[in-house]
Formats: sequence, C-alpha cells, structure tokens
Amino acid sequence: LLMGEQGGRLRHLALQGGYTPYIARAVGRLRQDFDQPLHIEELARELGMSVSGFHHHFKAVTAMSPLQFQKRLRLHEARRLMLGEDLDAASAAYRVGYHDASHFNREYKNLFGVPPMRDVQRLREAALESAGR
Repeated sequence: LLMGEQGGRLRHLALQGGYTPYIARAVGRLRQDFDQPLHIEELARELGMSVSGFHHHFKAVTAMSPLQFQKRLRLHEARRLMLGEDLDAASAAYRVGYHDASHFNREYKNLFGVPPMRDVQRLREAALESAGR
C-alpha cells in the first residue's frame, strides 16, 4: 500500500507525527493479522484511542477505513496466492480469511474489475507476452 496511489500521502503524514505512529502500529497489526476477524474496539483500546477517534485518524492517514484497508490487504494477498501458489479462488479466499466464496468473488471483482480467475488468467497472459518480447 505504501507503493500504491496513496503511498506518497501516507509517507508525508508519517513525517508529520501526531497520531501517525499509532496508526502505523494499527497498520502493522492489520498487515500481520489480515486473515483474522477485525476487532476495532480492541485495536482502538490497545492504542489508547476511542473507536471514533481511531476511525477518524486511521482514515486521515490511510484515506480508507480500517475495514477497507483490511479488505484490500486480503484481496491483494489472495491475488498473490492465486498467481504465485496456483491456488483456485475458493482456496485463496479461505486462506486470507473469507468464509464465503461468493462474497470474496464480489469484493474481488469490485476491486480489480474482473472475477478472480479471469484476472489471474489475464495477468499470466500479460506476463507471457512481456517475457516473449
């Protein structure tokens, strides 16, 4: 995510201080435990923040809610698993914390624009074309 479209903003805010170190800790936890259920109240309490304050500061730093952030982490990891470990969509979904394959497929399509296996096929074909040049 630091290398994505919001990465520059996140790095800029990190240099400003304030609540950013707390949010950085939360991001670290989300990255480490992305496949686990998200407990906002627990995370806010660990950081010494109210739930509403945590949401506000998290969104100010990352430009998305904690749930959206976790969802993106899960979907990007699922994509990596399907490409790198040759998992099918249902197996990748389960590994990253989804228990409903159709819910995973909908969210994947919303983020990447196409269903999971079509996306993987498209990415593999693009890689083969690039390698053949």
